[in-house]
Amino acid sequence: MSQNTHAPHEPLMRVVKRGETSGRLKIGVRLLAILLALVIDALFIYFVTGLNPFAVYGVMIGGTFSTTMRFSWAMRDLASLLLIGIALAPAFRMRFWNIGAEGQVLMGALATAAVMVYYGGKVPNGLLFTAMLVASILAGALWGFIPAWFKAHFGTNETLFTLMMNYVAIQIVACCVNIWRGQASGLGKLNMKSKAGWFPQIMGQRFTINLIVVAVLTILVFCYLRYSKQGYEIAVVGESENTARYAGINVGRVIIRTMILSGALCGLTGFLIVGGRDQTISTGTAGGNGFTAIIVAWLAKFNTFTMALISFLLIFLEKGAAEIASAYNLNDFASDIIAGIILFCILGSEFFVNYKVVFRSGHKEVG
Repeated sequence: MSQNTHAPHEPLMRVVKRGETSGRLKIGVRLLAILLALVIDALFIYFVTGLNPFAVYGVMIGGTFSTTMRFSWAMRDLASLLLIGIALAPAFRMRFWNIGAEGQVLMGALATAAVMVYYGGKVPNGLLFTAMLVASILAGALWGFIPAWFKAHFGTNETLFTLMMNYVAIQIVACCVNIWRGQASGLGKLNMKSKAGWFPQIMGQRFTINLIVVAVLTILVFCYLRYSKQGYEIAVVGESENTARYAGINVGRVIIRTMILSGALCGLTGFLIVGGRDQTISTGTAGGNGFTAIIVAWLAKFNTFTMALISFLLIFLEKGAAEIASAYNLNDFASDIIAGIILFCILGSEFFVNYKVVFRSGHKEVG
């Protein structure tokens, strides 16, 4: 009679969490994911659309790099996405799932627009810009403080709370825009004649200031999270609130302080968008970046320099998909699938960075 040499309940395969993962392995897995995505995309392009995959990839690259203007537009959009990702990093590091960045950006943008509408041309530009900056930061900070206070005092679910506050912010913005536009069909550019509150042009672009501010904050927030006492407290609270309390850390205070910072940075993003990029406001001012930035922060593991690379990749995919649709007269769904496959493979590679698959026979490992 044959005898089973394996444990009766041992599965054919099992997923095991890796220990310390080397930098070389992380880079290798992600490069393989990108290569796999390009192969899958090539098959999709050839068999579904009948196009030459290499030509499509060339057009996709051209969406960002074909002209200086297109590259500058990519940098403009990168600044907004990256800054929101940076804003989410402290909260996510604390395991406070702030899904309300969209609303916090909108409230910062609304406060900026309100100062432009009511004080544009009536006060000196220096004072106007200062008021716009302070108002946007305070508005975003308030929108971050509210869910943090309820979480700290009543243990509410921050995911649902911050998500619902997005819709409140959207309705407030819609109401104010309707009031300001009056009988006009649309709000249009704010202070179009006087350009009061518009950022000055640097190197031919108004959003150059946005890039400078984001570059500085990328460094500052990295240092804040990595080297400051507050950053250490955020990390401890994120690992275990009980451990933090045992160590004498006031968990509620850390939650509120961190979410005020997160909301303030989102509000600052609204200021940069209205003053430096759009010079107007609508319910679509944040452009969905409040949700896209969640991917940025999560993939980067809260490292702001890595966030810059991931943000650029996402902007590149967005611009490339739009260019493919335009160049080949494809519908948006086909071009978005091409970009989505790349993003899906990159997201999926994180599984193999953190886990490995072990088979029963010979205990072989995959990943």
